[in-house]
Amino acid sequence: MKRYKYFIGIDVSKLTLDFAIMNVEKLIYHKKIANDDTAIASMLVELKEINGFKLSNSVFGMEHTGIYSNKILSILERKKANIVYENPTHIKNSLGNLRGKNDKLDSIRIATYLKKLKDDLRLWQGKRKIIQELASLVALRDRLARTKRALKTPLKEDHLFVSTKFAIQNEKFSSRTINGLEADIHILDETINLLCLSDPKIKRMMDIITSIPCVGHFTALQMIITSNEFETISSPKQFAAYAGLAPYPKQSGTGLQSRSRVSNIANKKMKTLLHTCAMLSNRFVPEMQAYFKRKTEIEGKPKMLVFNAIRSKLVLRVFSCIKQNRLYTKDYDYTSEKLTQEIT
Repeated sequence: MKRYKYFIGIDVSKLTLDFAIMNVEKLIYHKKIANDDTAIASMLVELKEINGFKLSNSVFGMEHTGIYSNKILSILERKKANIVYENPTHIKNSLGNLRGKNDKLDSIRIATYLKKLKDDLRLWQGKRKIIQELASLVALRDRLARTKRALKTPLKEDHLFVSTKFAIQNEKFSSRTINGLEADIHILDETINLLCLSDPKIKRMMDIITSIPCVGHFTALQMIITSNEFETISSPKQFAAYAGLAPYPKQSGTGLQSRSRVSNIANKKMKTLLHTCAMLSNRFVPEMQAYFKRKTEIEGKPKMLVFNAIRSKLVLRVFSCIKQNRLYTKDYDYTSEKLTQEIT
């Protein structure tokens, strides 16, 4: 367990960074700088002038702010600094009732959070360059696909509620844009596929995950990206919570006795992909069909509850196969694996 002496809270915005530096006793000082490489490098030199300050005995914390954090994260990662990259809601909830908000206050609150939870901090793990590139390409593909749907859906509705002349006219004016989007999406898909094939580790993971019935390439790639190649999220329980699959109880004394429900705090995209896989499994995988029928028709469970259980089963299969570095087989012999572990 690392013993930190300095806690640096960083409030990130598009143009500026607010640094709040605390030691184990109090706030030392606050400073606002530009969000660029030169200013960040100068700030790190300035920090080293503090008596007793070292990167090894300090921890830097910031909230998820998308691409605005890329510069500071990149520089700190190269310096091998201790970094905490946390969800804003988690930081806010850990500090109780808060009043007022500005960049300076937010940086101080992040530093306070680091100091308060210094013994339980989970350090950020950087992603490989190829994973960063894949994440960027997948995000771009999503934006193009959403734009295409935003154009095509109203055109379909025009044929139902608008005169035929206007509907054909609207399709004509939109056709080149839609065709261009479809061509760009096709090129992106080819680029993403080539990148996956070029990296042996990613290719092996893709082969393992897609060997599970009804789990497709896009779902497999999204799981690899979001879990950071199953290193940041390393257990099925963590992934189930991240994707909004884990049910949580809602009870208090005798007055509140509600059944367990999944949390609304989740990666909705990942949850949607897994739900599609679960629906396909219910249609095409015999054991899943039997499971769904038994739970809904015989035991009377709600359908969505059973679908959530199927999603969780798929996640368990993925993590089990990834951990053992093997393709999925329906009748896998777990006994031989257990014996091997006992011998070694």
